[in-house]
Amino acid sequence: MQTKIPPPVIGIGFGVLMWLVARNAGGMHFPGQPLLAALLMLCGVVIDLASVAAFFGARTTVNPLRPERAQKLVVIGFFRYSRNPMYLGMLLILCGWVVWLGQPLNVVMLIAFVFCINELQIKPEEQALEARFGQEYRDYCDKVRRWL
Repeated sequence: MQTKIPPPVIGIGFGVLMWLVARNAGGMHFPGQPLLAALLMLCGVVIDLASVAAFFGARTTVNPLRPERAQKLVVIGFFRYSRNPMYLGMLLILCGWVVWLGQPLNVVMLIAFVFCINELQIKPEEQALEARFGQEYRDYCDKVRRWL
């Protein structure tokens, strides 16, 4: 069953939950924390933007709620290393947020985010893409891992 909630909204929801945890449980600080947080977030944003650009360049849908509308299987750019670089980018942004907040309990939220995206978004997307592209998609899955 595919979710009707856009993945960025899921990511923002997890970010809010992480903030609430940090607000109520406090956080820790270490030298370079803001820089590390910013670098992780920047890497996530770059991966996301480059991946969206690859979809636009291929003239196919970027809508994660309608993967069956894909016109082309995108396998260039970051898609050579991850079948889901946009979700990987979101995960890196959330990792940066965890570092920024300084609350180690939020690592549990990262794990929950990965589980949620896997079950509610990625697995249904994979089924739709396999139905749409058949052996081409199966070959791609054999070469490229789901996350990294």
